Amino acid sequence: MPRTLIVSNRLPTKVLRNDDGLTFQPSEGGLATGLGSIYKQGDNLWIGWPGLFVQDTPEEEYICNELRDDNMAPVFLTEAEIRDFYEGFSNSTLWPTFHYFSEFATYDQAHWDAYVQVNEKFCNAVLAHAGPEDTIWIHDYQLLLLPEMLRKARPEASIGFFLHIPFPSQELIRVLPWRTELLNGMLGADLIGFHTFGYLRHFLSAVSHLLGLPAQNGQIETANRTVRVDAFPMGIDYERYAQAAASPEAKAHVAVYEEALRDTRVILSIDRLDYTKGIAQRLRAFDLLLQRYPEWRGQVSLIMLVVPSRDQVAQYASLKEEIDELVGRFNAQYRTIGWNPILYFYRSLPLEELAALYSLAEVALVTPMRDGMNLVAKEYVASKVDKRGVLILSERA
Repeated sequence: MPRTLIVSNRLPTKVLRNDDGLTFQPSEGGLATGLGSIYKQGDNLWIGWPGLFVQDTPEEEYICNELRDDNMAPVFLTEAEIRDFYEGFSNSTLWPTFHYFSEFATYDQAHWDAYVQVNEKFCNAVLAHAGPEDTIWIHDYQLLLLPEMLRKARPEASIGFFLHIPFPSQELIRVLPWRTELLNGMLGADLIGFHTFGYLRHFLSAVSHLLGLPAQNGQIETANRTVRVDAFPMGIDYERYAQAAASPEAKAHVAVYEEALRDTRVILSIDRLDYTKGIAQRLRAFDLLLQRYPEWRGQVSLIMLVVPSRDQVAQYASLKEEIDELVGRFNAQYRTIGWNPILYFYRSLPLEELAALYSLAEVALVTPMRDGMNLVAKEYVASKVDKRGVLILSERA
């Protein structure tokens, strides 16, 4: 029976180590949210990193056994690979470049070498699980080389690739010393997907200018194959959020929140910690609201949920400090005994609590500087069982 093998850097479940041993929790991020309902169908399988450095073989075997029951297969990374591949090339070179923050990008040959090595490790893991009739569906910027590696090993394999972040102008791509390898890596797929036509157009331009390959009607002609390219805007599991918002658990949370907030109106902001999300800018905009329209002081609160992410990377640690400072300054400036202007939470929340916040908020602020396809906006709409609310989007959400 043909299967779909989803391959991504992170599994939809992350493994955490604490004093009691290992625990398993849902991963954050749009990829896990968007594909969470697919990999559990039939005998489909999700291959990826479980999110931590594993110390010994018995621990690896325990994680493999636990994840196998949920249709997942882990790829284990060393501490050096986590540092150089994940924190290094993926998040200090590709991420800022693809999001137009090239001033943050680093160019380190050791990081590139680790990127190649980890993509090869993922290739071996996929080959160990993939049957001849299976469809291999690769995701995101951490695995740009993987389609070509698999194509060389399995020339007849059915391979798809989807990029969950923006694909930038070829003027930015050409700055990367490894641009040719990265583009050729993606072209190992039969079908390449992007969120928007704009990202697709940038990719076709890069392939044409940097590789000299002709493209027409969404098809790229390589030396021996035709690669299809198209836009597939990502969605969410609508029913999952609608049902969660209507659940007794979510309604109980809403009642608690309403009692604590009394008659205060709620604006909601939910993001993973990232400089692309415009979190600091959003805080300054809320400050400007309270300056220009003082009649709203005491009447409206901004609930800001920031999900921890990549806080070992310098820019993220710096951003966390900036957000903490801004929240502290604005709350100290405007707070009264009975009102807090900003309710700030630095953690992730279970689905029912998240749905309760979506239900409660009259306004959702989704205002990233750059984003692939922001799913918070769709989750907010899906959770609005009463169909009442205002969604404010930036142009690049």
